[in-house]
Amino acid sequence: MSKRDFYEILGVNRDASDDEIKKAYRKLAMKYHPDRNPDNPSAEEKFKEAKEAYEILSDGQKRAAYDQYGHAGVDPQAGMGGGGFGGGGFADAFGGIFDEIFGGRAGGGGGGRSNVYRGADLRYNLEITLEQAAHGTETKIRIPTMEACDKCEGSGAKPGTQAKTCPTCHGAGQVRLQQGFFSIQQTCPKCHGTGRYIPDPCGSCGGTGRVKQHKTLAVKIPAGVDEGDRIRLAGEGEHGVNGGPAGDLYVQIHLKAHPVFQRDHNDLHCEMPISFTTAALGGEIEIPTLDGAASIKIPPETQTGRVFRLRGKGIKGVRSHTHGDLMCHVVVETPVNLTERQKELLRELAESSEQSETTHNPRAKSWMDKVKEFFGD
Repeated sequence: MSKRDFYEILGVNRDASDDEIKKAYRKLAMKYHPDRNPDNPSAEEKFKEAKEAYEILSDGQKRAAYDQYGHAGVDPQAGMGGGGFGGGGFADAFGGIFDEIFGGRAGGGGGGRSNVYRGADLRYNLEITLEQAAHGTETKIRIPTMEACDKCEGSGAKPGTQAKTCPTCHGAGQVRLQQGFFSIQQTCPKCHGTGRYIPDPCGSCGGTGRVKQHKTLAVKIPAGVDEGDRIRLAGEGEHGVNGGPAGDLYVQIHLKAHPVFQRDHNDLHCEMPISFTTAALGGEIEIPTLDGAASIKIPPETQTGRVFRLRGKGIKGVRSHTHGDLMCHVVVETPVNLTERQKELLRELAESSEQSETTHNPRAKSWMDKVKEFFGD
């Protein structure tokens, strides 16, 4: 399995500050520390994953190498100059033994093929409107990528020169060392397991064979996508190392705030203000939908908070067979900027209503009765 993106593991953006990275790591460390999760076997793996991501992104040099080359830039075996986790030592020495027992790393154990890695998966955050999400659309995105160097045609060697067989391992990619009773096989320190080295590196790519470029991709957004949905573009992720396959690019959907509607899965919600007279006497109002205007009848004596459902006026989700509904929440609007005559009419209405409060204001009367009961009056 390919390693997850370090920024995605910590849940931060690629331009996150050191404090944001530290804060995100502390939160995950507290959540997944093995001592706090003795009955959760997966917590330790998540803790280790977060620790590795933090060790890279909290180090300026390692983070720069990771941003430029991805996981290959911080892997001590990949030879990208990113610093990695340090070379040699007990783990590297005994790694050769485990490779022989379990069949080696990706790509095999010898012949310079031990460092063939699949490229990492990448994520692109795409903001779209509610209308685009409902009806579907096609858009273009521009993303950074590592492409084969044009000057050296991806070889990493200066034009006119070529890579040579490593004199240390003679092209095997590994060397055998004698340590006490053990005969230990480990990755060649000169060629980093490739079996070849470049005496004259290319000036454009520094011997890596790849340069940072930008490419434009067309993304088709299906109708009905929702917040957090992901669209997979196979093979458009980070390039592999030493001939390994490329990773995938995941376009993650985010919905822009809409001035009228709020989405709840396949249903839509909106608030519709109506006048005091319409609420009291009833009438017909026009409300917007994603497919145009629609009319609803307001019955007399409508109260604030009443919800009118327009069936089928919501969104048809990607995995749904039917459209959701539009829920219209009525809000009775108090009149403002009244003239003296209008105020006078309202006073007359209030006086006449007070004479039969139970008939005209049943909710207020019921509420006052509950208050009196509460205080024991």
